[in-house]
Amino acid sequence: MERETEPTSVQNGPETTTPRAIIVETPRLGPQPPRPEPKRGQIHRPKHVPQRTCVACRDKDAKRTLTRIVRTPDGQIEIDPTGKRNGRGAYLCTQASCWQRALTTPVLARALKTEIDDTACMTLQTHLDSLSGPPATAPAADPSERDA
Repeated sequence: MERETEPTSVQNGPETTTPRAIIVETPRLGPQPPRPEPKRGQIHRPKHVPQRTCVACRDKDAKRTLTRIVRTPDGQIEIDPTGKRNGRGAYLCTQASCWQRALTTPVLARALKTEIDDTACMTLQTHLDSLSGPPATAPAADPSERDA
């Protein structure tokens, strides 16, 4: 396949040839028409909800429904209610059994890649107590105490 060449002259020099460039113009796309508005009753695409896994029971749920425990860069273990605190995080669901398992077994320490000290364990235990609510009082055994 031969290319078309055009003779060009250089001042005080031999005549040389250079290849001709063929320019093909592509049509430019103008402004796009706006998307049509959805009709009444038409369902919009649902918003993306981030999913996280509980380290104790391994159930997946929405990020907002789980509680994040974070190991800060200082090495402290804290509860992160916002879910945005800096550090390595692990998630626990609201079930008391998961919190109990996280405190008694090494699953939380493994997820945070650190040892859990006594102060952090006490903080997590108080949060566990707040999840389960106030302890239920036992009914009085003596019927006369019920009336008083």
